[in-house]
Amino acid sequence: MNLPLFYISDIVAGKPEIELDEDTSKHVVNVLRMKKGEQLHLTDGKGFLLLTSIADDHKKRCRVTVLNEQFIPQTGRKTSIAISLLKNASRFEWFLEKATELGITEIIPILCDRTEKQHFRFDRMQNILVSAMLQSQQAWLPVLHQPIGFGQLLKQEDIIDNTQKFIAHCMPGPKQSLAALVNDSLPSQIILIGPEGDFSPEEVTFATEHFFIPVTLGNTRLRTETAGMVAAVLLKAPGNGV
Repeated sequence: MNLPLFYISDIVAGKPEIELDEDTSKHVVNVLRMKKGEQLHLTDGKGFLLLTSIADDHKKRCRVTVLNEQFIPQTGRKTSIAISLLKNASRFEWFLEKATELGITEIIPILCDRTEKQHFRFDRMQNILVSAMLQSQQAWLPVLHQPIGFGQLLKQEDIIDNTQKFIAHCMPGPKQSLAALVNDSLPSQIILIGPEGDFSPEEVTFATEHFFIPVTLGNTRLRTETAGMVAAVLLKAPGNGV
């Protein structure tokens, strides 16, 4: 996928020609200075990848002809990271970018007892995911959820069955290495990453009662966004069956 890659959320299979939106058209024609006949890729972030050729290099309404379309299956396990919102939004945005580059499937912002900031600019965060997906030349966009309460998340039925469940926290007590626990035979994993002040004792107890395994991510104490990135690396590591 060495050609320029662009995101189109509403790709329709079998459509012979597509008109790009104004922002994408400007980037193709004005920034990249692409001309009629040059080729580019389009993806909807859900596995569809189109090879196209520029039919009209209009700087506001660029049109492309579809030369080939393919569906790229999502490989490996479903990997979900439920992570607390952060007081410093730029750190959370950094995590979103890196998690997307690493191929995380799902990102769930959570509101914990000690979460300091609850404002969430969904459109901005979604745009960061799209940019990171395109930069890393992928055809799958992570599913980004609206923020959800910690307790509400743990009660959702779709994370109960056939899912390995982990919680990374800093409280005293027995923990296992995340890298040693990921099970190739299960189709999905989810890990909980807490806020700057860590999970509360009540949250840790509630999670273990819902069969979340306490894990460690290393020998040092990590910032929330760093812990999220380390967890992403460990869940997606080739040695863990991805």
